[in-house]
Amino acid sequence: MLSQFPAAVIEKLEPLLDGGRYPIKRVVGEDVVVEADIFKDGHDLVAASLKWRVLGQTSWHETAMKLVDNDRWRGIFSVYENATYEYTVEAWTDVFGGWQHEFAAKFEAGLANLTSEKLEGAALLTAAAKRARGADAKRLREFAEQMRSSTDAVINRLARSGELEVLMATYAARSGATQYTPPPRVKVDRVAARTAAWYEFFPRSAEGLADRGSTFRDCLERVDDARAMGFDVIYFPPIHPIGLTNRKGRNNSVTCAPGEPGVPYAIGNRNVGAPNGGGHKDVEPSLGTLEDFAWLEKEIRKRGMEIALDFAINCSPDHPYVAEHPEWFYKRPDGTIKYAENPPKKYEDIYPLNFRCPNWQELWDEMTSIILFWAERGVRNFRVDNPHTKPVAFWEYLIAKVQAKFPDTILLSEAFTRPKMMKALAKAGFTQSYTYFTWRTEKAELEEYFTELTQTEMSEYFRGNLFTNTPDILPFHLQTGGRPVFQIRAVLAATLSSVYGIYSGFELCENAALPGREEYFESEKYQLKGRNWDAPGNIKELMTKLNRIRRENRALHFYDNLRFHPAANDQLLFYSKMTPARDSIILVVVNLDPLFTQSGYVEAPVEDFGDIEGDSYEVHDLLGDVRYIWHGKTNYVALHPGLQPAHIFRVRRLSSR
Repeated sequence: MLSQFPAAVIEKLEPLLDGGRYPIKRVVGEDVVVEADIFKDGHDLVAASLKWRVLGQTSWHETAMKLVDNDRWRGIFSVYENATYEYTVEAWTDVFGGWQHEFAAKFEAGLANLTSEKLEGAALLTAAAKRARGADAKRLREFAEQMRSSTDAVINRLARSGELEVLMATYAARSGATQYTPPPRVKVDRVAARTAAWYEFFPRSAEGLADRGSTFRDCLERVDDARAMGFDVIYFPPIHPIGLTNRKGRNNSVTCAPGEPGVPYAIGNRNVGAPNGGGHKDVEPSLGTLEDFAWLEKEIRKRGMEIALDFAINCSPDHPYVAEHPEWFYKRPDGTIKYAENPPKKYEDIYPLNFRCPNWQELWDEMTSIILFWAERGVRNFRVDNPHTKPVAFWEYLIAKVQAKFPDTILLSEAFTRPKMMKALAKAGFTQSYTYFTWRTEKAELEEYFTELTQTEMSEYFRGNLFTNTPDILPFHLQTGGRPVFQIRAVLAATLSSVYGIYSGFELCENAALPGREEYFESEKYQLKGRNWDAPGNIKELMTKLNRIRRENRALHFYDNLRFHPAANDQLLFYSKMTPARDSIILVVVNLDPLFTQSGYVEAPVEDFGDIEGDSYEVHDLLGDVRYIWHGKTNYVALHPGLQPAHIFRVRRLSSR
């Protein structure tokens, strides 16, 4: 026979990711809105509380939940630490609320002789006084005495006293309370996980010289240029020693000419005499030393910026792991180590590691130690190369270990692969993720894809970092659309998401490709790249404006507040971002056609603006610095791709003057 059983039923708790298997994501200062269906048998009233704490702490914070409708309850809490939280819902029979309701119903019905009900209420208050302390206990005893000695009319008013309701809610009888278990979790990252602008460049090409490589000490001019454009994360492809065996040459040639620098992703050269063996914990000697890197990292931090490093789990045939741990690699039937392939592509200069080898635990720990090595040297951002080719369980293991020691670490998943694998990696702990934005160009597909990213369950765990291009990918639309398409893609990347990035050369509108392929001609993956960083036709002024607009308008700091709105032209994409308080409202209209002027009527979400004077409001185009007065929902726009392919409007309600 059961001696105790749940007081209430708690169902359909949200947010809840895969039944609580994975944590949802937030950043410091954000809210977590929790809802659940809460009910019980009979006519008793129910009370509920939302509880939360940093994982590992013993005591809970809590706040009362409110009934929304039809047994649906809601509560909100805020997170202020870069840590993992847990939260739950607790529900119990609201005995005092039930007594309030019963007494009021009988009194208003004119029933006489409510002595028994008065004594019952006094007993509830006396019991609460025993659970309370100090002045609260004394006040509850005074209320109990009043209830025993007052008239029915006085008691009816007393029962609905705000002071008494607060006291009884604070010291409610919770015996037999139901608590949702196990508690779901929230991974709370620092704000840079949600709001940042990344700029990628190869340090060996920092000076833009085709005949001589640059070093870490030559990078500051490039860093300062990126800072002037408003970027805050400097992202480097691999900086480690590059192997010699099967070194690739210009344009991915299998023959490497003397003096060609090789591919940075072919990591490892045990022959360079580096202090840590010439692997992932060393730097390419042509770039400098570990001390030079430490100097550069400090200089970048002095500028209010951060470094992101590429974590590429590739080994050249010359990597020390090959000699020290041959069991970590894939073997051919003849016992030789197998190089990497992605048919029809071949990577003769790279050996992939086998994460399911018999000695996998040692391998996993060694990979984790690489991230920790660089984190100890001030690096807190890592772009992870091809994580979808390693077990998801490995990433859960590594990320948990790293963030247990450095909770402010941000890991970006570079996985252009199947949607479900991309989602699984995000759930496993990646802070940010690459997206299909790189190839989404049409209005319908942009609306569909970004609605999924920002307005469905995906927004609870998947933060899309929108890269316009990468060293590996020069999308076809950038090859054919000229300067206007670079402007269009820049505006989209900077405003559709709160975190985005570009690979250097984008601001110069570089678009020379290998015929019929989404790859750069004379890619700097294989050679030093000569550039004029101020080449005519660049869009550096636009990039600077975009990043300034992002900094100055809080609506663009958030990820999941994107909403699309009607535009009577399939070449016009119209969307908004607003803060909850509506103190920052941004409307964006983009001409998706890089060739022709497009015009039409757009329907502004005026019902979401808050109070406005009549139907008029001001829209300030932050790109062109022009102000317009719009009226009502429907207004006309025209955008010429060669002049200005987009409007970024800041809305000002005229009643706020």
